[in-house]
Amino acid sequence: MKLYDELYGQYEVEDVLAEIINTETIQRLKNIHQAGAAYLVNNEWNVTRYEHSLGVMLLIRKLGGTIEEQIAGLLHDVSHTAFSHVVDFVFDIKEQNYHEKIFENVVMNSEIPAILTKHDINLDDIFNIDMWSILEQPLPKLCADRLDYTLRDMYYYFGTTQQEVVTFLESLKIVNGEICVSSVEMAEWFTTIYYKLVIDYFLSPLNVYSYHSLANIISLSLKKGILNLDQLLLNDPTVLNIIKSSNDSEVLHLLEFLTSKVELEENEANYDFHMVGKARIIDVPVSFDNTTIHNSSTLSPKVRKMNEEAMEKSKRGTFVKIKTPMIPITF
Repeated sequence: MKLYDELYGQYEVEDVLAEIINTETIQRLKNIHQAGAAYLVNNEWNVTRYEHSLGVMLLIRKLGGTIEEQIAGLLHDVSHTAFSHVVDFVFDIKEQNYHEKIFENVVMNSEIPAILTKHDINLDDIFNIDMWSILEQPLPKLCADRLDYTLRDMYYYFGTTQQEVVTFLESLKIVNGEICVSSVEMAEWFTTIYYKLVIDYFLSPLNVYSYHSLANIISLSLKKGILNLDQLLLNDPTVLNIIKSSNDSEVLHLLEFLTSKVELEENEANYDFHMVGKARIIDVPVSFDNTTIHNSSTLSPKVRKMNEEAMEKSKRGTFVKIKTPMIPITF
């Protein structure tokens, strides 16, 4: 099976990867938006969990990860519910890890175990996330998951060029099992785009407004029995259609106001709602000699300043004021 990705190029993958990619479990991710609720207020924010999952798999491959780690990367988001992290706000999960809590159950109730058994892949290894140092690392380190969503969103939404991505990828290397860059310049570049994404985008008033609004709609739909937990493991358009088909006047009224036409501002003194997201602070590891690893914050005043500002913003959260009456839209 040949795969092409705009960030990583063309690859031919093994049969086990091809079979997993073609399962209903992975194909469902084509209709799960990475941006969650934000897609409903800006349909240009349309990268999917499918694109991200294949990207993580290919990045792990590019960095020399084993076939097992590539499988773990391909599967890491299969348990995301409709609209991705919105469910974490529905259930007030500060760590934003609901999908991780149900991951093993989702995989076990899919076609995946039979495919892995057929190809003599140990399923327990796939579940053991601690084995896969390229795929996942705790903040503030780099990992394939964090790298892909940053590069992908910045490339598709905010003007990062393909050449910039290629240059950065060429600087990556594995040192003592850890993803590093080869220069302070590359560390500063990635830190800059990372905070543009997680501060200017994730914590923007429109993004926060969309999550706040859809979380309220889904929460109310669950309370009224319009939705159940199992249905959240369908996909974005299906769940939206279930809500719309309910003919519940209260829910449909809230849906009318989930629109990009609303005027918003950040106003800490006079706000309608406040949201604090997951703190996402990065400290890109740098290795000049392929042996010693330095945190970029110890090498670059620019990185230190960006980290301080990002931490302050993350702790403060976003205070959203609705400036004008909302204008309903028709779905």
